[in-house]
Amino acid sequence: MLMASQTVFGQAQMRGWELGPWAGVSYYFGDLNTNYRLDRPNAAGGIMARYNFNERLSFSLSGNYGKIEAYDTDSRNAFELNRNLSFESEIWDASALFEFNFLPYFHGSRDYFFTPYLFGGLSVFNFNPMAEYTGTTPLDGVQPGELVELRPLGTEGQFKGEEYFTVTAALTYGMGFKWDLNYDWSMNIHIGARSTYTDYLDDVSGVYPDLSDLEKDRGALAAYMSSGTALDNDGGSVLGLSGRQRGDSNERDIYLFAGIGLLYYFGDVRCPNYGSGTRR
Repeated sequence: MLMASQTVFGQAQMRGWELGPWAGVSYYFGDLNTNYRLDRPNAAGGIMARYNFNERLSFSLSGNYGKIEAYDTDSRNAFELNRNLSFESEIWDASALFEFNFLPYFHGSRDYFFTPYLFGGLSVFNFNPMAEYTGTTPLDGVQPGELVELRPLGTEGQFKGEEYFTVTAALTYGMGFKWDLNYDWSMNIHIGARSTYTDYLDDVSGVYPDLSDLEKDRGALAAYMSSGTALDNDGGSVLGLSGRQRGDSNERDIYLFAGIGLLYYFGDVRCPNYGSGTRR
């Protein structure tokens, strides 16, 4: 076991890769969840590889999966309740992050075997918003209760071929806590938000289109999924009229992963003042 005194005064360095899976939950925040509710968790997980430059700095790569969803019926906001939209989407995410340990961290040390840390970097991800068709009769070949892909419908009046991209990037940031189980194995708890460069995770961003034009261009199902579920608001008028607010295009959507991982360490702890071998 490498002693803490040797670690500090011997100027040891920890270098090498760690690899392992993680599992946890995913959340979404955006036009269909403006109050940051945590009432719709979904399963998430992935594989993470981390390279330790030293006891303070490391770099990680990860491939991640999660599902997000939201329902206006969960809101207490009158506008959102009357808008009555919903969505769900799978997220496939690849992230590259730099990490900073608050405390010196060495695998195998009796004293420096844990630390909180911060991380930040970039993610690239794929999404595909879908929603349930809630009508009572089949429409454009879709049965009641069937999930419908929203992007091809152009629900906010997008022209064909000019729909939003479903592969985009996000600024990723968060914090975690890591600790040794022994020299080779460690555990990792993390929570990380992805501030995306899209406002269409939920297929909602701007204003309602002209529904008659949308139906001509995309079909009756597109018009229904755009606003066919809207309810009467407090003023007695119906949401869904052309040009009326549907979402807030000034705010980008966010998704979040939180979980716990188990990592195996392939590196070593180098002690220049005590020879070239690895001490454990």
